[in-house]
Amino acid sequence: MKKADFIYFDAGGGHRAAATALSEVIARQDLPWNVRLVNLQDLLDELDIVRKLTGIRVQDVYNNLLKAGFTLGSAQLLKVLHLLVRFYHGGGVRLLRNYWQPDPPDLVVSLIPNLNRALFDGLRQASPRTPLVTILTDIADYPPHFWIEAQPQYFICGSDKAVAQARALGHGADRVYRASGMILSPRFYEPVAKDRAAERERLGLHPSKPTGLVLFGGQGSSAMREILDRLDRSPLDVQLILICGRNEALQRELAQRRTRIPKFVEGFTREVPYYMHLADFFIGKPGPGSISEALAKHLPVIVPKNAWTLPQERYNADWVAQSQLGLVVPDFHAIEQAVARLLDPPTFARFRANAQGIENRAVFEIP
Repeated sequence: MKKADFIYFDAGGGHRAAATALSEVIARQDLPWNVRLVNLQDLLDELDIVRKLTGIRVQDVYNNLLKAGFTLGSAQLLKVLHLLVRFYHGGGVRLLRNYWQPDPPDLVVSLIPNLNRALFDGLRQASPRTPLVTILTDIADYPPHFWIEAQPQYFICGSDKAVAQARALGHGADRVYRASGMILSPRFYEPVAKDRAAERERLGLHPSKPTGLVLFGGQGSSAMREILDRLDRSPLDVQLILICGRNEALQRELAQRRTRIPKFVEGFTREVPYYMHLADFFIGKPGPGSISEALAKHLPVIVPKNAWTLPQERYNADWVAQSQLGLVVPDFHAIEQAVARLLDPPTFARFRANAQGIENRAVFEIP
């Protein structure tokens, strides 16, 4: 049985989710692979200068920034991160070499950005014949040195833009593969055999009012307060499902608010496909996973693009606008106008038809 290491970390939730989804499909397809999920943070902990100084892992600092909405200047912070990556490159390569040398895998699959050069060099020293495959979990790269490095390896890209970026760095067609989109949990492809109206009522919602699902990844976001407040003060006859992720304080706060519009507030959940089944549209950050999940459930989206948007996610907002899959707004200060525009029947029908036209089967194609 072939051994494959899938590399992820928990800075954001998408990397672990993609690795887990692929491993689930491989198991279902009964492929002769022994998949090991490897958290790179665990391997490189001794190099984590942030943990040494504060006792908090760097991935947890990143997640706390997302939770608080402190993402202004993230492009500059990324440059600082790249300086640290270069400074600790030798140490990272040593740790990776020592990890793989005793029992090399037959394949290493990276589902993370920023550290693919260290992964390649460590693997080459430990097992020169073992190939490295990087699967981009963003719709496009954010060069330089984010996803795609100029080194002899393989890439799996979920968009024509990412394929073009890889080819522009000199990678041949035999090393760059095009998947039909982002990796999603196989559960997003399974029908939800529950009546929408009845399930909405069970959650305390109206059975037929237009329903928005508000989701900002696994850490939630303070922006959810503004979205709820502005829609509640508006004359719009809508209701919301708000998923706060691991932000328990935000979940309690929103649940306790007395509002005009019906709402259901959830914390961290693995039932996102179910809640999207109950929704008509999506509001959230332009993360590649959240957008792709919403589109898999045929939900038009409203996402922001501004200085607070993570730099690697800005292209996602452009892609939404270019593909006519929803609305891109500068912020949520006028979310009520954006929702009213989205729900205009001809506009909504056009966006929904475009969402239905996307056939993303990446999680089944890649194995």
